[in-house]
Amino acid sequence: MTLTTGAPAPSFSLPATDGRQISLDGLKGRKVVLYFYPKDDTSGCTLEAQAFQSLRKDFEAADTEIIGISPDSLKSHDKFRAKYGLDFPLASDEGKDMLEAYGVWVEKSMYGRKYMGVERTTILIDRDGTIARIWPKVKVPGHAEEVLEAARAL
Repeated sequence: MTLTTGAPAPSFSLPATDGRQISLDGLKGRKVVLYFYPKDDTSGCTLEAQAFQSLRKDFEAADTEIIGISPDSLKSHDKFRAKYGLDFPLASDEGKDMLEAYGVWVEKSMYGRKYMGVERTTILIDRDGTIARIWPKVKVPGHAEEVLEAARAL
């Protein structure tokens, strides 16, 4: 499924770190950054998490919640958060239902081998649950700053 700006964000409810359950309904009234990443504690994913963490106060000032989502387990997320001092929630979609609903669970290719994985994507959702902006195939350098600017402009 391909998401488009201006469309309602697909509903979801996922277990997250700190024993939380995160759902689209529970986030209504706030701006939300959903950043989808392939795997905890890999180089690109660590740099992306650290970039969002470094701007955490700025996102808070823009009334914007940051949520990282991957198919990793909560146990893996907890280790990743502890290792890098991340204080925003990481949600676990081991069943990949949300990843598929958001169109980020895709066929990838490495060294000629095809496999299914998460396409690094960020989605900004407005206070009404509408998709305000989509960043597909994210390149990490400068990305968190670009998302912050978009969140401030909402």
